[in-house]
Amino acid sequence: MQIGVKLMPDARQRQREEGDTFPGRTYAEVVLEPAYEQAKKELLGPMIAVSKAHLIMLEEQGLVAEEDAAVIAQALQNLDLKKLENGHYTGEFEDLFFEVEHELEHLGGETTGHLHLARSRNDMGIAIYRIVLRAKLLTLIASGLELQERLIDFAEEHAETLMIGYTHTQQAQPTTVGHYIAAVSDSLSRDVRRLRAAYANCNRSSLGAAALTTTGFAISRERTAELLGFDETIANAYDAVSGTDYVLEIASSVSIAAVNLGRFVQELLLWGTQEFAAVRVAAPYVQISSIMPQKRNPVSVEHLRSLLSSCVGDANTVLSMVHNTPFGDIVDTEDDLQPYAWRSLRTLDSAYRLLARIIETLEVDREVLRQRAEMSYATVTELADTLVRKEGLGFRTAHAIVAEFVHTAVSAGLSVKELTVAGLDEAARSITGRPMSLTSEDLRQALDPEHFVRIRSVPGGPSPGELRRALAVQTAARKQAEEWAERTRDFIDSKLKILDQMLTERHRRPYHPLGNVADLSAKGGRNGV
Repeated sequence: MQIGVKLMPDARQRQREEGDTFPGRTYAEVVLEPAYEQAKKELLGPMIAVSKAHLIMLEEQGLVAEEDAAVIAQALQNLDLKKLENGHYTGEFEDLFFEVEHELEHLGGETTGHLHLARSRNDMGIAIYRIVLRAKLLTLIASGLELQERLIDFAEEHAETLMIGYTHTQQAQPTTVGHYIAAVSDSLSRDVRRLRAAYANCNRSSLGAAALTTTGFAISRERTAELLGFDETIANAYDAVSGTDYVLEIASSVSIAAVNLGRFVQELLLWGTQEFAAVRVAAPYVQISSIMPQKRNPVSVEHLRSLLSSCVGDANTVLSMVHNTPFGDIVDTEDDLQPYAWRSLRTLDSAYRLLARIIETLEVDREVLRQRAEMSYATVTELADTLVRKEGLGFRTAHAIVAEFVHTAVSAGLSVKELTVAGLDEAARSITGRPMSLTSEDLRQALDPEHFVRIRSVPGGPSPGELRRALAVQTAARKQAEEWAERTRDFIDSKLKILDQMLTERHRRPYHPLGNVADLSAKGGRNGV
């Protein structure tokens, strides 16, 4: 009796097409080929850098003989990276790692097998991902800091441009455009700090963890970390290949940054409407209508809004893919989720760069905003404060008087310009039984939005002097962050570039069993990292 599932003719045909060995055709098409394409674009350089650092460490530790190290070094330096970058997935190799191993063996023979001593794809893969992510983080941080510079400049320009501030989408109090934009810049500075913190936790080396328990060979994890520009090693080897918080922290920071920026972008769209009429987006960033000649569609800002939403989606996908997965080395946290993290970083970087261009060319209608502030009841908080100062009232009593004053005026259809001391005294009598001593000039000043802004000079307030002081603090912090980013990028670049120099200086006349150096060099040009 035959036990098993009887296949129908079409099923047998599909089985033949899938093949009898790994990888099945559909698995290769759905998983391996896309992963290969991503790897050759994003991971090839870091993969070679990790191998160079590992080789240097193995030789220094006496785990690979000098003559063998020379062969491996020559093979690494003569890999034809262009061939690998332009290659296509054929199924001959499971992934790019095994194809690189094959190419190394072709160049250096069996000796190159020593390179895999005391390492695994597990610790290699995590180190490679961290190298890729730290580079993308540095690019993103630089773009965020450039945007902040544009925002600070814009805030400086509009330190005295009156506008109404809103709470609960309703007119609240007078402020300035500069004060508002400085708040956006402050929010962005926190986003940059979160990204820098994520960088610090990302820039730690997994190398030497091997599969998950390290190795019995006397390697130096600290040395490979130093050679590759990592700040430190991940202490526990199991954590090194299983922990995912480094990428989750990046995704979380990116998601928060995109949400923060999206709220501002949404307001830019509102400000640009004819009804609000506060700002005008420059011509390079608007689009005409195919039918309505008058239209100036701010499509750049609309695209920013959708890009930031997609950024949040990709970042949240990273978090969702790790949720409830086993604590171990798994493909969910390697091949599958990394592209979503890369894309979220790339999208936020694009948004930062585009918004910087929009902000530096954005026009503000100062007069419209001033008139709106002058005609608004948004100044009456200061009238209540004035009653506290001049009449010695408690604020709640002053608040009640002004609330009654405003309610009566609005019910009568009066504008703020039509308010009188007589009306204020009538409201005061209804609350306290007596009139106030304010003059018409006192009332005019209390309702003046420019006066409202000017006297709010405590730290964080909108007065031009205080705002400029706060912007100077922002500028100093931004400059410090910019110097850190430049210094860190230069440090990483120098570390990766020196790997080739170290290999060359160690093995100027390398022995090679397959031929002389000139023959070997002809097989593939020397590459950098």
